[in-house]
Order: sequence, then C-alpha cells, then structure tokens
Amino acid sequence: MIHSPLATVPAFHVGPVPISMPVVATWAIMALLAAGAAYCTRRLSLTPSKAQSVLELLVNTIDAQIRDTMQAEPRNYRSLIGTLFLFILISNWSSLLPGVEPPTAHLETDAALALIVFCATIFYGIRTRGLRRYLATFAQPTWVMVPLNVVEQITRTFSLVVRLFGNVMSGVFVVGIVLSLAGLLVPIPLMALDLLTGAVQAYIFTVLAMVFIGAALAERPQGISDEKQETS
Repeated sequence: MIHSPLATVPAFHVGPVPISMPVVATWAIMALLAAGAAYCTRRLSLTPSKAQSVLELLVNTIDAQIRDTMQAEPRNYRSLIGTLFLFILISNWSSLLPGVEPPTAHLETDAALALIVFCATIFYGIRTRGLRRYLATFAQPTWVMVPLNVVEQITRTFSLVVRLFGNVMSGVFVVGIVLSLAGLLVPIPLMALDLLTGAVQAYIFTVLAMVFIGAALAERPQGISDEKQETS
C-alpha cells in the first residue's frame, strides 16, 4: 500500500519519539555509505585494486564536475558534493527494494537536504570572502535589490525541495500503481526507467548545489575586483 508522501506512519517508538520507515531507511543508507567508505579506503595503495580504481574514478569525476561548475579547486567541497550525490542516488534507488519507501520521496528528507545546501552556500560564501563582503553581494547591483536577492536565496532552496520530491515521489507512485494492477513482470521497464530517473535527479540536485555554492564564491561586490587588480 502506498501512503501519502505528506504523512509519515510511525514504525516504532524510541521512548516518546516516533520513528518512521523513511527515517530507518535514512539511517541504513548513512550506515551503508560509512561502511562502504571505510572498506574502500582501508587499504589504499599505489597499485590500486578494482575497488580502489572505481573509487578513484568516482572521486576524479566529482572533482572534474566541481572544477567545471564552480570554477574552484575541489578539495574543500568534495566531501559535501560527493556525499550529497551518493546519498540521493542510493535513496532514489532504494525504491526498487520491496517494502522500502525512498527517503527522498518524503518532503522532510528533501527539505533537510535543501537546508544543508542553503547553509553550505552561506558558510562557504562567508569563509571565502568574509561576512561583510558576502553580505554586500545582496546589494548588487543596487541596494534596492536586497529584498529580491534575499527572496531568491529562499526560493531557489524551495525549488530544490519541490524538484526532488516531485520527481522521486511520482516515480514511486507510478511503479506502485502499475505493480498493483499488472502484476510482477510488467513494471520491469518502468523500474529500469526509475533507475535512470533516480540517477538523473541525484545529478541535477548536486549540480544545482554546486551552482548555488559557486555563485556565492564567484560573485564580487562592486569595486572589490578592481581593488584586487590594483593591488596585484
């Protein structure tokens, strides 16, 4: 049975705190990622094994995407971007396991992921240029734009939530409905499409996160770039 994505049914309680199945799935995915990272990095060597080769390929791909999208060295951003992508990817694909509701098909999970991106944008922006210069970007190109720039920060975060939630939730419902009506084998093409959709949505969310963070790093208040050129 497919429950409403706007309602969470408690699976059990830890004291007075209700724990839903999406929370359990989230814990399981986090444990899987932690265990996988520990396993793949426990015996790194100059002569890489197959697992290390796959890991290096993944890291190099993420680094290249960060350089292309953010125009920045990936060292400070690799952990956040890589974790976001892998978590969302595995969460989306978890819908193919019988009885598992993907955490990303629930608003609270998507809102938490978008909030992480929102906070990371502010954090990296302030760390890169300082609080004063970062706040000055909201007054570009003129101070009249301050309210609109603040609203833009909020609305683009909200768009991350709606985009991920809508696409993942719709895929889960379509596969569930077809499975209930047509039997076990008919939905297999839709499940393959769900795999592709889950990967695409993880990629889009991660790229948008890089775009938002990169914009916080790249924007410069009027006069700062000129001052930098003069001092150099």
